[in-house]
Amino acid sequence: MLPFSATAIAMGGFVATVIAARGVKRKSLSKAGAAAAWSVGFLSICTGLRGFVLLMFYQIGTKATKYHKEIKEARDAAAVKGSVRGPSQVFACSAIAVLCSVAHAILFGEEKAIDFIENPRASSLACAVIAHHATCLADTLASEFGILAKQNPVLVTQPWRRVPPGTNGGITWWGTLWSGMGGILMGLGTLLMDVASGIAVRPTVTICYGCACGLIGSFVDSVLGATVQTSYYDNEKKVIYCSEGTLPPSAVHVCGADILSNVQVNLVSVLATTALGGLLIGPAMYGI
Repeated sequence: MLPFSATAIAMGGFVATVIAARGVKRKSLSKAGAAAAWSVGFLSICTGLRGFVLLMFYQIGTKATKYHKEIKEARDAAAVKGSVRGPSQVFACSAIAVLCSVAHAILFGEEKAIDFIENPRASSLACAVIAHHATCLADTLASEFGILAKQNPVLVTQPWRRVPPGTNGGITWWGTLWSGMGGILMGLGTLLMDVASGIAVRPTVTICYGCACGLIGSFVDSVLGATVQTSYYDNEKKVIYCSEGTLPPSAVHVCGADILSNVQVNLVSVLATTALGGLLIGPAMYGI
């Protein structure tokens, strides 16, 4: 599909409108969040069929957020606030990928097979977008399913230390498994879109690449969460709190310095993994 052709614009406008309206109706997006989602969804699809992978992330992420919502809200005070996404959350999980996709469309035209010999710069941008989506879904699934694990997580920077469920930087084997699965799903989504576009694919490499980026991105996010994002725990209510709100007097500090918000941590981890994916991990894996 030609980027920003009449077909691409019509498809992008229609799909973005449906997704945004549905998000508001189901209370997964605020009105401002829906406007942000419309803009990134429209631009993403206008650049090519790979843009649908962003919408795939949104749909899977929304389902994961609502899964056992009542249990998450009982353990994490941020779960109530985070269930309705605003514009900052939408842009943190999409803006970088959209910019890379638009750059690809402007500089190289139609989406191309990932081949670092024939199309090195276009392939770098394509790998950056996959890495972005893999990181976002990996972090979402790890957070949404990891908090439901039967065993308390360990702090990623102090693996001998158990911390309450929902602690920023806390990891479990269950959550890590879902991190890899999130990356695999984004790699699979890219494969499906490339097959639909008639682009040559390398299934094994793409799925393994998505998995690797998901695991790396989720690890980076956890390290940041444990160090530059603070967590508090209320022993009376058995609820975890971050500093973005009013803390009860009984809350005690668990880990991290109050430097970055959750949205900022997500943005930094996504940016880092997107760059690593496009410049290092992609060339290394697709060059095999």
